[in-house]
Amino acid sequence: MATMAMFVRRAASSRNAIAFLRRCSSSSSLVVGRDYSHKATTLLRAPDLDLDLKLPSFLRDSRRGFAKGKKSRDDSGGLVDVSPPVDIGPSVKATATSQMEAAIDALSRDLTKLRTGRASPGMLDHIVVETGGLKMPLNHLALVSVLDPKTLSINPYDPDTVKELEKAIVSSPLGLNPKLDGQRLIASIPPLTKEHVQAMCKIVTKSSEVVKQSIRRARQKALDTVKKGATGLPKDEVKRLEKEVEELTKKFVKSAEDMCKSKENEITTQA
Repeated sequence: MATMAMFVRRAASSRNAIAFLRRCSSSSSLVVGRDYSHKATTLLRAPDLDLDLKLPSFLRDSRRGFAKGKKSRDDSGGLVDVSPPVDIGPSVKATATSQMEAAIDALSRDLTKLRTGRASPGMLDHIVVETGGLKMPLNHLALVSVLDPKTLSINPYDPDTVKELEKAIVSSPLGLNPKLDGQRLIASIPPLTKEHVQAMCKIVTKSSEVVKQSIRRARQKALDTVKKGATGLPKDEVKRLEKEVEELTKKFVKSAEDMCKSKENEITTQA
């Protein structure tokens, strides 16, 4: 019995035995101890032992590896996130450019619809033809080509639709009166009257204003996005983005003005 008691005391003094006892206490909350009142080996509760056990160094280091994002205190003592700000510049400019380009494309289509004194294949693109109970753009049903500066040729993909094509062209506001030539239609472009020229120029001016309003709306949306996302961005960066949006706006406005001016010159010179 004395030999067993000595063995237990030596084991309890060693670090490995203490670690072992600690693991046992976590699962069953019981460890082996010595009860001198009965001179025998008994089971004692873990809280009765004052074991100063520490986590191994590699576990302490691994816990440090899960540190949260850096935070800083503001003037009121609260915590604020000081993560690097997101660069919103590329997405803002890409969105604004896409919206402004869409406005320019719409203007180009509108100007193409206007009849001048010169034949143009695109001048019939906006005409809608009803055939077989369906409504389709004319350029989906026929190939339009220029025979000379004053004459258009309309060649239907399906010869059976030639009557529907003729009816749609005559009903359009272009003032054309195509004639049947075999399986195709020939449309002569009549000279523009003074009244027609004035009306076309007014339409061009109105179209110019509409597209510039669309471009400016895209500009305002971009500036609002910059303002909302400016939190954490340096003031110089915000000003740079706003300046780039303004330059983009000026570029597209000038493009719209040039297109409308060119169309007005085409109308007036071909009259």
